[in-house]
Amino acid sequence: MIVRILGAAAGGGFPQWNCHCRGCEASRSGRATALTQSSIAIRSNGGDWFLINASPDVRQQIELMRAHNCFAPQNGRSLPFAGIILTDAEIDHTTGLMLLRESSHPLKIYSSDRVKFALTTGYPLFSTLQNYCGVDWSPLDAAISLASDLEVEAFALSTKPPKYMQNEDRSPDEVWGVGLTIRDLSTGKTLTYAPGLAAIDETMQRRLNASDCIAIDGTFWSDDELPALGVGARSALQMGHLPLSGERGSLRQLEGLTGPRKILVHINNTNPILIPNSPERQAVESQEVEIGCDGLMFDL
Repeated sequence: MIVRILGAAAGGGFPQWNCHCRGCEASRSGRATALTQSSIAIRSNGGDWFLINASPDVRQQIELMRAHNCFAPQNGRSLPFAGIILTDAEIDHTTGLMLLRESSHPLKIYSSDRVKFALTTGYPLFSTLQNYCGVDWSPLDAAISLASDLEVEAFALSTKPPKYMQNEDRSPDEVWGVGLTIRDLSTGKTLTYAPGLAAIDETMQRRLNASDCIAIDGTFWSDDELPALGVGARSALQMGHLPLSGERGSLRQLEGLTGPRKILVHINNTNPILIPNSPERQAVESQEVEIGCDGLMFDL
């Protein structure tokens, strides 16, 4: 299995257009590396690419893949991905679908029923796309086969709906966000991808430790990051993201994982780990946890 991080930043990218925090200013001055919004691509050895989440930066991300000869020569206006998997219905993970509307074939999309509902009613991308290229939707059940040697298992992560769906009548235990464990059946290797992670319980610990690589939520350094900077009122946990630091933070809970390669993705522009040589970045790297970057590609 080949994995490519297309975008390692959280919603808004890095730098974020309306932000003047220390990290964004470091990026604008060239002291920190800019990042596009969260997405990855996967394929089996010699197989088709699959896109996981379609960020607003998908055009730029596709062109970068093309510049690195990731795609075989193509004709017409065909999509270079055999399918698109959505982990949730958040704007930063789905808006890129509109940029793919000029595909010569319907977009093959895998998602949960909740995501389909949100993208048909609250933020009607599916309804809109039907008038362009069309949508060929398939349910993202517990386990699906993407190809002869790739299997994807979805597992529940979040009961927090997107903001645009929060006024809908709903059950408090409805699952709106999932993580993915992707298995290459030919090599036996596994990747667990969880760009949104509110907690790491024993079940999650076992899943992560059984993986060969984990690419997980690195959104915030601290729980009060946004309020402390005066750029938001909600804490990391209120937004459904487990912060990296603190006694119950994800870094402390990742210490016991000795098997997998550990990579942080979906990193917010305010997170000081994006600033080279910052104490926070050094703390992450001292634990042999990698800070994801656009274009990082590796084999499993």
